[in-house]
Amino acid sequence: MSAIVAAYGPFDPAEGARMLDRLTHRGPDGEGHQRLDKAWLGHRRLAIVDLEGGAQPLNDPSRGLWLVGDGEVYNHERLRRELEGRGHTFRTRSDHETILHLLAADGPAALPRLWGMWAVVAAGEDGTFVAARDRIGVAPLYWVRDGDTVVFASEIKAFDPDRRNHVEPFPPGHTWTPEDGLAQVHGLPAGRSAAVRELLGDPMGVTDEPPEAVFTAIRETLVTAVERCMAADVPIGTLLSGGLDSSIVTAIAARIAERQGSRLPTFSTGLADSEDLAAARQLAAELGTAHFERIYTEDELIDWVPEVIGVLESFDPQLVHSSVPNLLVSKLASRHVKVVLIGEGADELFAGYVHYGEIESDDELHAALLETIEGLHAGGLQRVDRVAGVNGLEPRLPFLDVDLVELGLGLPARWKLAHEDRAEKWLLRKAFEGWLPDELLWRRKAQFGEGTGARDVLRDHYGALVSPDEFERERRAVDPALRTPEEAAYFRLFQRYLTGMDPEGVISRFVEP
Repeated sequence: MSAIVAAYGPFDPAEGARMLDRLTHRGPDGEGHQRLDKAWLGHRRLAIVDLEGGAQPLNDPSRGLWLVGDGEVYNHERLRRELEGRGHTFRTRSDHETILHLLAADGPAALPRLWGMWAVVAAGEDGTFVAARDRIGVAPLYWVRDGDTVVFASEIKAFDPDRRNHVEPFPPGHTWTPEDGLAQVHGLPAGRSAAVRELLGDPMGVTDEPPEAVFTAIRETLVTAVERCMAADVPIGTLLSGGLDSSIVTAIAARIAERQGSRLPTFSTGLADSEDLAAARQLAAELGTAHFERIYTEDELIDWVPEVIGVLESFDPQLVHSSVPNLLVSKLASRHVKVVLIGEGADELFAGYVHYGEIESDDELHAALLETIEGLHAGGLQRVDRVAGVNGLEPRLPFLDVDLVELGLGLPARWKLAHEDRAEKWLLRKAFEGWLPDELLWRRKAQFGEGTGARDVLRDHYGALVSPDEFERERRAVDPALRTPEEAAYFRLFQRYLTGMDPEGVISRFVEP
């Protein structure tokens, strides 16, 4: 979690400085910038790896290349060893220096080799320039194309007000260069990988019941993903909602921490009588974690909404419902750790949403899951990034590890179909039998805002602020139209706190698949 600001073409460095100032929350540990003949690069740093030597912009003086980046690359050490064998000299332990040298050696075509969540912009003294983003879009990146000038930033609010109406999300899995424009260099797996085909054997022989090897593969792949996410030079914890996904991640991380001789910090939030808080408390006791809670009142939930809308850059009710509790638990976690593991992505890989239970066709379910994952960067991941970033935390998402995404999308969709005798995310639950108490492993799914008690409180309060007549007058202020009086109330706050931002062009209207 850091902040990128960059520009290609005519650009006033004073504008870059203003943009960096608006992103101080993402990078409280340092600031740097570099002006080149045709480009400007700026960075605010949250120090996670190489605390002393990883300041950005990073530079490869032998090749005249500079780079700023956000996120983490989990396979950087292996790539570093390869590049050192090819004559590259590294000056820091930063994972982003590996990206710098990889670009210098092999250009943008080599970026699919990176495993992790990242957004980068690199510029050379010879006029070369490239911007790129990971294939899922976990790390945020936005841009504005304005004549001969192209400007990039990690959040929309970084841009000057006169540019905000033209901001677009930079598409995941793409690069942009002045010569070739926007180009896709990698995306989600198009078919089953060789590893998944070997796991499944003859596709024609796939049955309704997965072989035990499938559960083993899910379990081992997720454990490896959590291990990757726990690589850092700073304290790490988990946001433990009490739901299935964060509970599994926490159970894995607690074992890894114990093996390393430490005790995992866990963080939970909710109303005093909320279901999620009770479930999280039970699991923390079972696992022996260092558990912290943030119990809030209904009035606190209501009071935090304006700030949350400004942080989110969205007025969507579902995002608001989950983001208020997330903001409060992130504030708690930031007092103890700098990295948090989160359960985001499991619903999309293993069909956890209620709507998926209404699908009967294998092909239809697979298409729905793929579409949802492709849209994550503009919905759920926006919430995760903004809420963590405003608190100086780096979120890491093991369920969106590329290996697990490849495995999850490669498994037959029929195994994910929920029915009367099979709960949603049955594959995932079966894979982790014995890791959680049964009453938690098979607990009914609740949306985070529902389980913490936030949804009903916010819906009742903000829905009552807009009368039926006012709603009819205001609902067509955006396209598509506002859906409820509650959303209209949030839209009023959005307009008040995010001056100049185009609500139709850049803001996701999240709808559960």
